[in-house]
Order: sequence, then structure tokens, then C-alpha cells
Amino acid sequence: MASNIAVRATGVVKQVSSGGQPLTILDGVDLTVAAGESLAIVGSSGSGKTTLLSLLAGLDLPTRGEIELAGTSLTGLDEDARAQLRAGRVGFVFQSFQLLAGFTALENVMLPAELAGLDDPQARARAALDRVGLAARLDHYPQQLSGGEQQRVALARAFCGEPQILFADEPTGNLDTATGARIIELLFELNRAQGTTLVLVTHDLPLAARCARRVTLAGGRLQT
Repeated sequence: MASNIAVRATGVVKQVSSGGQPLTILDGVDLTVAAGESLAIVGSSGSGKTTLLSLLAGLDLPTRGEIELAGTSLTGLDEDARAQLRAGRVGFVFQSFQLLAGFTALENVMLPAELAGLDDPQARARAALDRVGLAARLDHYPQQLSGGEQQRVALARAFCGEPQILFADEPTGNLDTATGARIIELLFELNRAQGTTLVLVTHDLPLAARCARRVTLAGGRLQT
């Protein structure tokens, strides 16, 4: 990444319609995340954490304000252009895993590398699954895997495309304590190994404390 800034939000406002009236979810959010940094966004349920993460990742656009992702402003970019920007630069780990049911673990993990045009996606995917302890589950479909195994597949998929930035939304929310702890270790281990910027949303304060920096979202505004 040419810039030492991975993600920047400036004056970001997000409003949605609720009962015919505008509802403000985010109100003038300013945030800068340095390349290679690990940042936790915490806050009460319904505080807008997931909305903010979606905006930072370019999955949605703000009502007002500007988002820069990997040195490029998202202003004026349509959905296809934002997807092209994310390919090869951005990885995701969601609470709900978001695996494709008709694809094996190997095929799910190969996707980001294929989209990014990296060489030998299958070899990369095999190595990523081996790294998360699933070398023996390559040909299994998501429904044949436990929740913890599915989340490890999602984590392998996120890193297979060698992203510059990884966004994680409550990555341990659906997991038991032991499995969640293993996922956390993998997140930070892979983060350190590849120097990937990590931005995660969590209600888990011990997990947030593992990050280099923590910000709190309340009333639609960030409190550092």
C-alpha cells in the first residue's frame, strides 16, 4: 500500500428511513486507521458498529461524508467499481460465516484468490486451510462442518487473497468460548504474519483489548 493510511472516514453521516422519517445511525464520524494497525470498534447493541464497518469496507455508501479505502475515495464509485477496488485488497470475516453452501471448503477459500487474479489459487487455498487446521476437510461442504470449522474456513478465505485490510464483524459471536479463543489467536497470528490491517467490531472487551487501539461508538459518534 502506497499510503500509510489504510482506511479514512471524514464527516461520515448515515441515515435511513424509519416510518417515513429519517433515522440517523452515524453522525459525523471521523476515523483514520493506519496501515498494519489493529483497531477494535466497540459499543452497545444497535450503536451502528456493523453499519460503520460496512461503510469503511465499501459495502455501502454514506449519506454524507467521505470514505477512503486503500488510498482511493469511494465517492462516486458504483457497486461494481467498489467491488473491483476490494478485490485483492480487502478480506472479510462475518459472524454468520457467509460461506457458499454449494461450494466445498476448498472452493470457498479459493474464491478471493481467483477474483484477485493471483497465481495458483488452489495451492493458496490448500495452504490457508492447512494453516487453520482444516487440511483434512477440503472437500467438505459448509453443512458438513461445525460452526467453529465454518468460521475457520471463513478466516482462511479472508487471508487467501492476501488482503491489505481485514474487516471482522463479531468474529466470535456464534462460537463457544474455546473455539472463539482459537479464532482470536488465528486472527492475530495471521495479522502479524502478513502485516494486514485489522479492523474488527466486537462486544468482547478482552478481544478488543488485544488490538493496538480501541474506539467506542455511542449516539452515532466515535469516542476514542
